[in-house]
Amino acid sequence: MKLSPIVMGFFYLGLGSLFTYLAIQSASSNGELWNFYTIFLMVLATVDFVYAIRFFVLRKRISKLKKKDDNKKR
Repeated sequence: MKLSPIVMGFFYLGLGSLFTYLAIQSASSNGELWNFYTIFLMVLATVDFVYAIRFFVLRKRISKLKKKDDNKKR
């Protein structure tokens, strides 16, 4: 099954938000911001946000190429 870049972008955006939430909860419950678990969760969140942005940009490029291709056919 093929998923569109928009669906994948929102999936990674949700994962990034979840990891950010978990990192905030970890930092507030431990009272210590710079522990391994919090930093690890924030790194995962950053990677997921980057993937989400890349999928949204990919969708924009695909639609631009389709529009350009449609104009060539006319």
